Amino acid sequence: MLRGNYPATVDSKGRLKIPAAFKAYLDQNFGSDFYVTSFDGQSVRIYPMHVWSDIESKLLPVPSMNRAAKKLLDRTNYYGQMARADTQGRILIPSVLRESAAMQGEVAVLGYLKYLDVWNNQRYLEHLEREPFTEEDQKALSDLGI
Repeated sequence: MLRGNYPATVDSKGRLKIPAAFKAYLDQNFGSDFYVTSFDGQSVRIYPMHVWSDIESKLLPVPSMNRAAKKLLDRTNYYGQMARADTQGRILIPSVLRESAAMQGEVAVLGYLKYLDVWNNQRYLEHLEREPFTEEDQKALSDLGI
């Protein structure tokens, strides 16, 4: 599983070097092909292509006029591009997403079990403040048996 937070750097060419702790797992379980996208332009989601293909398979039978599915595809297509990690484990972040998510210099790379979420450090701290972990959240997780 992909878990934890590992600092990384986005270089001047817009490439993210995947932290070694994640790279080893990704290489072993998924290979070097990824879909790099975002749902809101605030952070970068890096999906192993196999995981992203599973999402697309679930969307395929959904009617094309389904509003939620269209909104999701609007955003993930606008911000997204397929990418291949180079031999050093670097992935190019699309320029439109790099600009929108302020991807430059030091970033936080977080593991979300099947994908990575990359944030500008300052934006992530602001996100955590805006979205506190509440008693309602604790109850919802308890209802799931967690």
